[in-house]
Amino acid sequence: MKIRVVIAVVAVVLMSAVPALAFNCPVVIKQAEDLIKKAEATKTNADTKPLIDEAKKLVGEAKGHHENAKTKKDHGDAVRKSKTASAYAEEAITLATP
Repeated sequence: MKIRVVIAVVAVVLMSAVPALAFNCPVVIKQAEDLIKKAEATKTNADTKPLIDEAKKLVGEAKGHHENAKTKKDHGDAVRKSKTASAYAEEAITLATP
């Protein structure tokens, strides 16, 4: 009896986790946009400007992948590009900090 309850609980948890992964794109895109805004608020210089521009370009591409997604790969591409954009923005913030 206990085993059936445990199996049922595990099944419910797994089924509720799968939809969460499918709608992860907007969250990651928003995080990247917030980091880009933070990077733009710092003192930009010749080293940081190209990084911020590249981050903006990648976020735009990520939005396109998400909006036109037909497969999981499209959503995966959106998440990957958003995370890469976040990395560029973080690098710009680090370089702008004295």
